[in-house]
Amino acid sequence: MSLLDLVLPLLGAMTWAVFVYFVVSNGVQTMLLVGAALELWRHAQTTWGERPERLLGSTAVPSMSVLAPAFNEATTVGESVRALLTLSYPGLEIVLVNDGSTDGTLRVLQDTFDLVAIHPAFRRRVETQPVRALYRSRAHPGLVVIDKENGGKADSLNAGLNFATGELVCAVDADTLIEPDAFLRIVRPFLGRDDVVAAGAPIRVVNGSAVRDGRVVAVRSPRRPLAGIQAVEYLRAFLFGRLGWNVLGGNLIVSGAFGMFRREAMLDAGGYLHDTVGEDMELIVRLRRRGIGGTTPSRVTFVPDPIAWTEVPETLAVLGRQRDRWQRGLADVLWRHRGLFGNPRAGTLGLFVFPYFVVVELLGPLIEVVGLLGLAAAIALDAVNVPFGVLFFLVAYGWGLILSLAALLLHHATTDDGIPASDLARQVGWAFLENLGYRQLTVLWRVRGLVRYLQRRTDWGTMSRRGFATVSDPR
Repeated sequence: MSLLDLVLPLLGAMTWAVFVYFVVSNGVQTMLLVGAALELWRHAQTTWGERPERLLGSTAVPSMSVLAPAFNEATTVGESVRALLTLSYPGLEIVLVNDGSTDGTLRVLQDTFDLVAIHPAFRRRVETQPVRALYRSRAHPGLVVIDKENGGKADSLNAGLNFATGELVCAVDADTLIEPDAFLRIVRPFLGRDDVVAAGAPIRVVNGSAVRDGRVVAVRSPRRPLAGIQAVEYLRAFLFGRLGWNVLGGNLIVSGAFGMFRREAMLDAGGYLHDTVGEDMELIVRLRRRGIGGTTPSRVTFVPDPIAWTEVPETLAVLGRQRDRWQRGLADVLWRHRGLFGNPRAGTLGLFVFPYFVVVELLGPLIEVVGLLGLAAAIALDAVNVPFGVLFFLVAYGWGLILSLAALLLHHATTDDGIPASDLARQVGWAFLENLGYRQLTVLWRVRGLVRYLQRRTDWGTMSRRGFATVSDPR
């Protein structure tokens, strides 16, 4: 028997295995889309006629603290804090943690918000790097700035968690812009249920839109291809990716850019872990795992109408580092909690949600690379016919395009952004371009992330930004 006789059956089997993988992954994505549509309909029915501002005068609203870690955010921190200070929520406390920045972040805060030093006395229920100083704003008494030794994002969040006094805490990135009524909307699940420990919300791409005084004043689709494709990717990931999990077993991820938690639940769980680059997801999985058997509250939900904005990378180098880091974080979290895989005691979480994240989100990029290389080799060696290969490509990637277009349709059917027709056409164009090079690059970056995880790499890399103030008004 020749080597070719051994290789051909292997290539054929590999091709069919990858085909089954694409059918399963796209099938689950379709289920998520259907679940998201149902959730949006239910949400619309529940909130019809609702006026979130009525909560401003309610005594039943839980107190809230915002935790905003900042490291070398001098270009955006002023705009971000201004936006936080104008958010609608009764008695809002803002705790910004300067994590040993070296670019003048603290100086910007001192000059902009008239900070005065206060005695750094508060209960340290979670260990953190030393706190160097504590400041309160004379102009805005609800703003507190913690200046501490550098310890990373998780350490910063834990420092803020120690100081915060709110029943709920909202973790945001210092470069995130939040819509004025977002807190009044994201708090809704905590008012209706006692078992909710965390809630997430959509993150949208600000690139291309006009920003003034920490507010998005004109929503526009990005004009640069890399940012535009990410804008479509974010809509798909949040609008039906995260929302659909409300129906199919609950979320494993709440974005670190904007998420709300019960403070005591976080403290009881020990706060954020320091030795992982995926601290946001790790905390959510830990909170859900603690609730197995119904011993402690552990419900995590996604709310579709609060909106936060973030600036996405506009260079391939920065984007590649971001996706590499995300994949390493995912790998670390799933390995730490591998006992959930197939665990019947965990119910849907162990039997469906966790396995999906392992097979599709973690191993998916590796399967795609191996599968496409195997398919190319099989076609070259006549192990599979060319029409089948072409059909496979069209089905695998064409269905992904349909899902992206469906996400755009859902978005525009449920938002009042008033985006011009030209911007809608641009978004459709970005959706088509996503599969022509961008998707393949993200697959390679994620594979690189897996390799670096195996090498025990924990660095974040440099995430340079243009800053919100440089975004022009396109009108």
